[in-house]
Amino acid sequence: MNDHDDKAKDHPAQKLSDKDFIRLSQFIQQQYGIQLPPAKKTMLEGRLRKRMKHVNESSFSRYCDYVFTKKGMTEELPYMIDAVTTNKTDFFREPAHFTYLTGTALPALIKLQEASVRKKIQAWSAACSTGEEPYTMAMVLSEFSNQRSDFDFTILATDISTDVLTKAEQAVYEAEKIEPVPMNLRKKYLLKSRDPSSMIVRITPELRQKVAFFRMNLMDRVYAVPEGIHVIFCRNVLIYFDTATQEKIIRQFSQLLTPGGYLFMGHAETLNNLNVPLRYVAPTTYRKDQSL
Repeated sequence: MNDHDDKAKDHPAQKLSDKDFIRLSQFIQQQYGIQLPPAKKTMLEGRLRKRMKHVNESSFSRYCDYVFTKKGMTEELPYMIDAVTTNKTDFFREPAHFTYLTGTALPALIKLQEASVRKKIQAWSAACSTGEEPYTMAMVLSEFSNQRSDFDFTILATDISTDVLTKAEQAVYEAEKIEPVPMNLRKKYLLKSRDPSSMIVRITPELRQKVAFFRMNLMDRVYAVPEGIHVIFCRNVLIYFDTATQEKIIRQFSQLLTPGGYLFMGHAETLNNLNVPLRYVAPTTYRKDQSL
């Protein structure tokens, strides 16, 4: 073996072949709904290099072969999906949704429960990432409950990435991440570190207890979520899916929503041209007919 051969052996292959890219992208779309067009090839290469190094594979080809083994499917696939998924989120992202939630949706949902002594809302953050969205929901719903002694709520929060779910459950955030949170809510629902030099905060235990996190794939045939959900937030997720997959997911959401329940979507998403039993009520906000 010459010096060139030694060098090739010591350094992982830096390019993902078209064959392996197609193999991975087709599998990811089939199993997780995420579309990876050819323009995403370079992005995928970059994100998988760390995984290759972690499992000590010398090339993308060998790494792909490993992922599709029985051992790889169990031990590596979850980490690969963590690397592939995009997890952009913020506290109070698209704030108009939370204004509509408290000003219009909650009063309407409570009116439907007027015969009940105790009004309760079940909300679901269907792509919760590192937790900013469900904790924002929890703050908003807690503030609403402070005005009504007969009101209570629970929040389910799911994501496909085990990595972001771990961070969400820890509920620890850099100080710069909480800048969108109004000061009065920071004082009530965020705890500062005992170390005055530390720039981190944590969600209060009382608020953390209102949110249940678990892993779920939106491509699952059956969702591990109870029927009778009143509010679903699924924002900036469907843009990664093709139209057929979008319609399938929205139909599953519709089945889980209680009559009169609401779906909040991302600013770049729409239900136009989808055959689903939800009607437009506000920008990127839809409601299930009360008769369904």
